[in-house]
Amino acid sequence: MNGRGRVALVTGSARGIGRAILLGLAAQGFGVVVHYRSSEAEAEQTRAEAERLGVRAIKLQADVTDLEQAQGLVAQTARQMGGLHVLVNNVGDYLKKPIDELTPREWNSLLDSNLNAPFYLTQSAIPHMQAAGWGRVINIGYAGAQNLVARSGVTAYAIAKTGLILYSKALAKRLAPRGITVNVVAPGVAENSLSQPLEEIPMGRAARLDELTRAVLFFVDEGSAYLTGQVLEVAGGWNL
Repeated sequence: MNGRGRVALVTGSARGIGRAILLGLAAQGFGVVVHYRSSEAEAEQTRAEAERLGVRAIKLQADVTDLEQAQGLVAQTARQMGGLHVLVNNVGDYLKKPIDELTPREWNSLLDSNLNAPFYLTQSAIPHMQAAGWGRVINIGYAGAQNLVARSGVTAYAIAKTGLILYSKALAKRLAPRGITVNVVAPGVAENSLSQPLEEIPMGRAARLDELTRAVLFFVDEGSAYLTGQVLEVAGGWNL
């Protein structure tokens, strides 16, 4: 893979999974944009680490659940970096709470961060990818979201992630003739996950962040140019 001359934006990349993905892209030569909402100090550390890998790296702040800020983030990325080729929609709040106890505010917040934000960002990114004649959108999903089963403790989250899969598939079909692929990487329990039900995972352990990063890089790679509308679960057999 050679990202030279190409730009990647990873939302929520100051820390955690987003940070690992961003540094993985930087190691492949992509210029990178570290996005954060409130973790500016951590974002700067990530930006500096990416820069040490020999690429151009900037950091940008935005609340991507706000339409105007999400659109502004994409516009600033393209303006400051000279384009946008890879978008990884990583931001997504998680809340485990019985559905009958969920408040309207919590419901809307989960849908906003996990479904609406990727929609805002991707719709804004498409023209830049079309102009380049090449693009990769990778949405971070949730293992098992394709299985329509009751998840009474994480209902809003699961609904948002299932919707994200449907959006990704529809967009993949629409953009396939334009050199833009859209795929989903669906983690199960990661090493930094708030919930760690390891007893439910056939492999008996959480996913390492580098394993999730490699899944994203797989879809970015030129060798995967014929793959679009796919969901790759990185979950050790969880939720099968």
